[in-house]
Amino acid sequence: MTIHHALVLNLHQPPGNLEHLLEHQTWEAKEILFAYDRIARSLWDYSDVGRVHLSVSGTLLETLSSPGFQERVYGIVDCGSLLWHWQNQSIIDILGTAYYHPVLPLIPERDRVEHLKRWQGIAGHVFWRQRFNGFWPPEMGFSMELIPLLRKFGYRYVIVDSEHVEPVTPMAWQEIRYRPHIARHGSMEIIVIVRDRDLSDAQESGMEPAWFENELKERTKWCNFEPLVTTCTDGENGGWFRNTTQEANFWGAFYQPLLAAARKGSDIQPVFIHDYLDRYGVFGEVKVKTGAWNTGWHHGRDFTQWTGSEAQKRGLAEIRALSDALHAELDKPRAQPAGHDLDMALWRLLRAETSCNFYWGEDWVGRAIADLEEARTALARYLAARSPADSATDTAAPETRRQPEAPQ
Repeated sequence: MTIHHALVLNLHQPPGNLEHLLEHQTWEAKEILFAYDRIARSLWDYSDVGRVHLSVSGTLLETLSSPGFQERVYGIVDCGSLLWHWQNQSIIDILGTAYYHPVLPLIPERDRVEHLKRWQGIAGHVFWRQRFNGFWPPEMGFSMELIPLLRKFGYRYVIVDSEHVEPVTPMAWQEIRYRPHIARHGSMEIIVIVRDRDLSDAQESGMEPAWFENELKERTKWCNFEPLVTTCTDGENGGWFRNTTQEANFWGAFYQPLLAAARKGSDIQPVFIHDYLDRYGVFGEVKVKTGAWNTGWHHGRDFTQWTGSEAQKRGLAEIRALSDALHAELDKPRAQPAGHDLDMALWRLLRAETSCNFYWGEDWVGRAIADLEEARTALARYLAARSPADSATDTAAPETRRQPEAPQ
């Protein structure tokens, strides 16, 4: 029996973070850039068997594709070549995600649309394609109400954490975890790919190929089907991925030996998820409980990592209130395009929703608050400068206006 292994790596840097690290913690910035650069390089000699899924946030794509940033780091890595190599669809499959890497269930529904739209815009430009098969929810933050949105944007499947999956169709443990399923919300459905949390924890901290092979065989020994084992972690965090000694990092110590064994006919064969789906299809129906992946401190079931303190709660409440007010203006009919100030307000609101702003307890909430203040200022400028024609439109057609909801 072949065990099909889908490797998923999430790559993300919050806005301005790499630039800040280059100035203040240069070696850390270099480690991160080297980690990005070695992904494709580590696969070149194994293009016949190497298969890696990458989720790359919009903010990271924005940084790596910036001419100014590319010039600044040219002596460290060649970002243009790096992005070009990530286009190699024989070894790398790019997953869709949300531009500013928000925890999607924690932000207003209208803002989710903007994040997905903006990510597809920059990714389509960088990777020269318009279709992306799979979706990676930032922080693996998922709720069933996201299904219609993901289908609207053309995604075939979404990756979710194993701890949140509940069967609707009767099935055994190994079937829940190692087969694709369908999840439904209303009349819409999407394929669910289940991340093995335990094996992903091992991938994050470091493991040997022999241990991984034995563990996969033990976990799938009762499968009467060809299993899909999916492991997902960050791809640039921790010493395992950042180690610059090739023989001691993820690629040299683990993945390349795994690929060498696969080439010789090992039971474990890397696979792209879409190829597995084309060949084996889906099994049953599941429900996915609202939650995220596990962090170093929390299990992810209640988003405590991002909502545990009063400052985090207040920051998220301010996001909801400002989003209501801003979208009330964006939804109004107007005689002229919305203009720079409304665009600026929306940009700052979306940036405030970056998951990193809420991940570190209260330490980074101030970054979200600063962006929200800039968004409020831009919105106020727009309201003060509205043209007489727009004001007349507001007065003449009040029934077309949607009033903002009261802050929660």
